[in-house]
Amino acid sequence: MDYGFCGHPLTDPMPPLECIQNAAWVSLPIERSLRARFPVRRAAGSIIEQTNSQSFSDTVRAYVELSKPGILRLLLITAVCPMLVAQRGMPDLMLIVWTLLGLGLVSASANAMNMAYDQDIDRVMKRTMDRPLPSGRIDVRGALIFASLTGAVGVIVLLTMVNLTAALSALGGHLFYVFIYTMWLKRSTPHNIVIGGAAGAVPPLVGWAAVQGSLDLPAWIMFCIIFFWTPPHFWALSLYKREDYSRAGVPMLPVVSGEKVTKRQMVLYTIMLVPITLALGLVSMGWLYTISALVLGLIFGYFVFKAVKEPQGSYVWSKRTFAYSILYLALLFGAMSADALLVEAMKPSPQAPLIEFVPAKSVTTPAQ
Repeated sequence: MDYGFCGHPLTDPMPPLECIQNAAWVSLPIERSLRARFPVRRAAGSIIEQTNSQSFSDTVRAYVELSKPGILRLLLITAVCPMLVAQRGMPDLMLIVWTLLGLGLVSASANAMNMAYDQDIDRVMKRTMDRPLPSGRIDVRGALIFASLTGAVGVIVLLTMVNLTAALSALGGHLFYVFIYTMWLKRSTPHNIVIGGAAGAVPPLVGWAAVQGSLDLPAWIMFCIIFFWTPPHFWALSLYKREDYSRAGVPMLPVVSGEKVTKRQMVLYTIMLVPITLALGLVSMGWLYTISALVLGLIFGYFVFKAVKEPQGSYVWSKRTFAYSILYLALLFGAMSADALLVEAMKPSPQAPLIEFVPAKSVTTPAQ
């Protein structure tokens, strides 16, 4: 017999409270490890204890910030657009709502655990020192309780309201991001963002699986698009934040290998990215997406080229490349949605069956 997330047969009803309790146990080893590294402080934003120095709205805002809402928005865009492609039109509205809710909660959980584990380096980096944990608005225990609850509820939503494939895909992305990227790769190799980019490429799998119940070739091509987009996107950021990463001891490629090697790698991944986006057009999409992918990709290549050519120590185009890369991905997946909706709109509407009127045959009455 197959068993689900909570250890119950998949055919049995899921007991949500027990699922949440079981999921909370998963966070205990992480919590013990973090508490050993960072002494727990009674922060103003703690779930356990809220002091008078922080209002309830400030506490809520701190927990929203803990989920990295900016990243969440892009993750949800790259999940909902594949749903339209898989459906070749507009899926059921409630399916979209449940899928985005479940994925959003699971992603928020992963982001919170990432912040809990990285609070030591966040304290020394200028761009992250104001996050909830380094600033003392939330403590480790509060962050992990938040992460456990949101993660458990998110998986339950996907299991019960969507399907098993979508739930397992989201859970796999969560575990990969927390254990493989955050706890291992990020601090150990300059290839951290290359391999770790697989976690951020999971949303298209979740969105596709929500509609189709399976992971087909177009879904994996979308996965590859984000996987190859991530390095030039993140390396553009790490170029002008190089000193931050160096101070924190994070072996990002610009810190370990320098700007020249990093820029060369950005060009390489961009060159690989554009044909992959066009491959999706050959496999599953129409002319609108294909033209959009080509134009957007050429513009992305232009930004990367300008970043490569600017002198060392100047990061004007690196900043522009980072900003455009976010817009690029959103527009690319938006073009997928528009293409799918256009194909659906151009389908001929079913015609009503024709009623053929046959003239009545003349009937001759026999003579009396």
